[in-house]
Amino acid sequence: MKTYYILISITLSFILFISCSQSQRNNAQNEDLQINKTEDAISISMESIIEEPIENSVAEIIEKKEVPVLCYHRIEDGRSDVYSVSPDQFASHFKILSDSGYNSILPDELYAYLKYNAALPEKPFMITFDDSRTEHITIAAPQLEKHNFKGAFFIMTVTNNKKNYLSHDEIAQLANNGHTVGLHSWDHVMVTKYTDSTFWKQQVLDPQSKLEEMIGKPVDYWAYPNGVYDREAAEQLDKHFKLSFILMAKRDSLYPLQTIRRMIAPPVSPERLIKSMKSNFN
Repeated sequence: MKTYYILISITLSFILFISCSQSQRNNAQNEDLQINKTEDAISISMESIIEEPIENSVAEIIEKKEVPVLCYHRIEDGRSDVYSVSPDQFASHFKILSDSGYNSILPDELYAYLKYNAALPEKPFMITFDDSRTEHITIAAPQLEKHNFKGAFFIMTVTNNKKNYLSHDEIAQLANNGHTVGLHSWDHVMVTKYTDSTFWKQQVLDPQSKLEEMIGKPVDYWAYPNGVYDREAAEQLDKHFKLSFILMAKRDSLYPLQTIRRMIAPPVSPERLIKSMKSNFN
């Protein structure tokens, strides 16, 4: 009989031990689960902060300090118009900019600065090229790379693979080398003449798709032919591009991102170029 009671006591003690151990394990699992839930909540909260930057209002974008944007067209000897500079003048422009501590930025950086207050390097400026000229890759790109600069090249797709203009492979090469490729319309018709959807398809949508296929990247930037725009065009382009570039006209008060000012780089001395940059941008 005594042995029987001893066995009962041992059995009850073992059951109690197992029950306590299981309870402790359950508590530990519950604590681990709670910790994991807390960590997940913190992670989700941090991701929300990172993924949802605060956007500037239109008024705030307009009030931001402008970044000087240079616009080049032809780079060759023997011309005397405002749209042309000689190769020597072009080289001298970028030597003084480099020696003076200027840092080139690309449209992506300008967009992030205007839209989200992203930081820029000291003395930022942008270099742009219109009209798809072949000297943009034979003369301009090597000079930029010599000074560790990058540029934005705005393409008229009607000129692709034609004499004196960039080929498909050259445009892709510019993009692969870290430059930005943007659109300058199909054949340089001003946006104020895009009277219906046929014009928009021919001048904007189809060429944009063609360029994107050519370079394997989104084409998010536009340069207005002749720098001419109106509000209706700016409103339409806002649906397709992050930024659009005019020349020295006044920016649109409702669409400042679609009316970024540029200065045609004139055939002047490098010192006068820097002086013009300082006087033409706020």
